[in-house]
Amino acid sequence: MSAVTKDRFRPVKSILVSQPAPSGANSPYVQLAEKYNLKIDFRQFIRVEPVPSKEFRKQKIDILKHTAVIFTSRNAIDHFFAICKDFKIEMPADMKYFCISDQTAHYLQKYIVIRKRKLFVGHRTAQDLFDYFKKHKSEKYLFPCSDIRKDDIPDYMDKNGISFTEAIIYHTLAADLSDLADVKYDILAFFSPSGIKSLKVNFPEFTQGNTRIAAFGPTTAQAVRDLDLILDIEAPMPNAPSMTGALELYIKKVNSL
Repeated sequence: MSAVTKDRFRPVKSILVSQPAPSGANSPYVQLAEKYNLKIDFRQFIRVEPVPSKEFRKQKIDILKHTAVIFTSRNAIDHFFAICKDFKIEMPADMKYFCISDQTAHYLQKYIVIRKRKLFVGHRTAQDLFDYFKKHKSEKYLFPCSDIRKDDIPDYMDKNGISFTEAIIYHTLAADLSDLADVKYDILAFFSPSGIKSLKVNFPEFTQGNTRIAAFGPTTAQAVRDLDLILDIEAPMPNAPSMTGALELYIKKVNSL
């Protein structure tokens, strides 16, 4: 085994997760830290800014001309209803909502009484919603999203001739990570291409060295490879559907060598 290969299998003692810290002691990250005596820190690598009302108006989107709304994140929900409030728009009772996951659907309750609405919920990915879109092909869909988003939903709608309007309601920007310049972690865990982009924006001279990189989802994994970085941990996997599961499999392996 070469020296470079050996470095990639050093024991893991610290992890930086590029997301906000989870709430509650039952988080799988807390359990992982306790089980393997790890230091796990959390830091949001991206920040979002709402699109000003004046900028949104330039998109010439009539929200109430749509019969269904697609939500893929909590940010989308917050900023969408903020715009509705600014324009004094009340969502009609017969509006349909298509949410990417149970967590997103649950968060929607912050703004509407969902038991009285028509709600369609995926498991975790946009692909989970495609069958719903196909069954409800006659709807006029509105997709509130960031200026940086995946192409899967727009591509599917275009390919299948489904009426669809993309509404840019917030911007995704790199967070200021300058305080981390001299801090080293054994693993950096990423969940979106935006997080990878933020790493390079903040640290244009970043060299990976012994740092292992974990990525959740194929687009995040590709963003790592596009920067010629080594991807050590890729999730989800058949035997590890979560990031914590994939991290644990890797830690079990390298910490026992």
